[in-house]
Amino acid sequence: MKAAVPCYYHLDVEVSPERVGQVRRILAAHLRHWDLETLVEPVCQGAELLLRAIDEHATDKNTSIEMWWNRQYVITAFGQNDRDLWPDQDLRACLVGIAALSDGWGCCATAGGSKVIWFSQRARAGERAPLVPTAPAPTEREALRVPREMPVPALTGHVGAVPDEREETR
Repeated sequence: MKAAVPCYYHLDVEVSPERVGQVRRILAAHLRHWDLETLVEPVCQGAELLLRAIDEHATDKNTSIEMWWNRQYVITAFGQNDRDLWPDQDLRACLVGIAALSDGWGCCATAGGSKVIWFSQRARAGERAPLVPTAPAPTEREALRVPREMPVPALTGHVGAVPDEREETR
């Protein structure tokens, strides 16, 4: 298993129906490369929803896609420069689908007038790497024999045993 280090990926794409499947495969390959196999389907479904909505509603088909893996979440963001595309009107159905698929999502405007729509997926610890118990190896301390074969006289009650102090005071 690879170490969980933060990762980043950026892709500029001109959205078309043919490109939706291609972008989906590219994002899936990066998630697999980052050892996040369990997140491939939800992230790619969210990306596909957004790409299809951009293809259907946007006049400017150019978009930027960014993915960040910060060791807990994969955050996928789509930057769109189309000033006529309104997330609250044109993308309402798409955003409802993204909200259902993701752990968090949002939309914001930049100073330049473009829009950013993002969503996040949490990598759950039990899904990333199953823990496999290992058998402990014996240490040198465990391998040494401790002399315990000699009986303790006070506990066995043999002749010559040390008398119990409580019996003498009675």
